[in-house]
Amino acid sequence: MTALQDLKYGQWFRGADVDGDGFITHRDVRMMSERYIGARGAAPDSTTARTLVERMDGFWTQVIAPMDQDGDGKVDLREMTEGFKRALTDAALYPQQIEPVTDCFFDLVDLDGDGRIDRAEFQLMFDAVAGVPGEDSAAVFTALDLDGSGALDRAEFHRAVTEFFYGDDPDAPATHLFGRVTG
Repeated sequence: MTALQDLKYGQWFRGADVDGDGFITHRDVRMMSERYIGARGAAPDSTTARTLVERMDGFWTQVIAPMDQDGDGKVDLREMTEGFKRALTDAALYPQQIEPVTDCFFDLVDLDGDGRIDRAEFQLMFDAVAGVPGEDSAAVFTALDLDGSGALDRAEFHRAVTEFFYGDDPDAPATHLFGRVTG
């Protein structure tokens, strides 16, 4: 694990710590669900809302909760970083470790379900849900749109997430996927 990866994981943590108390809890994940539902304009009792809550609850159960080393029901930055260090040791394991969550997130961000994330969808979801300022997400989107199509397809999105979690290039566009990383 490099210093840059520590910075990126810290940036990710700040976005996931919705209530800003220094921990990621099931409540934070539920609050992310509520933000997604609101950003999508879905009724709270709709199939879309129920699916979002189920997927985010799965994210808590499968990804975040196992990082809770002391069993207190909350994950601090140290626990999360150590969890990532243990889990994300080899980019070749991306298909098993990160790809399912990335596919879920892609589907959540693809608001119109056309199989692509356009700039508006990207900015709405990263600003409203992850707290990434609009100007930052616009710049990242442009850099990630490798083919200049005006949208990210699933492969482009996977490349970005792979670079974020495993990469060590401070100039890579995906370094700032979850907000401007400074260090």
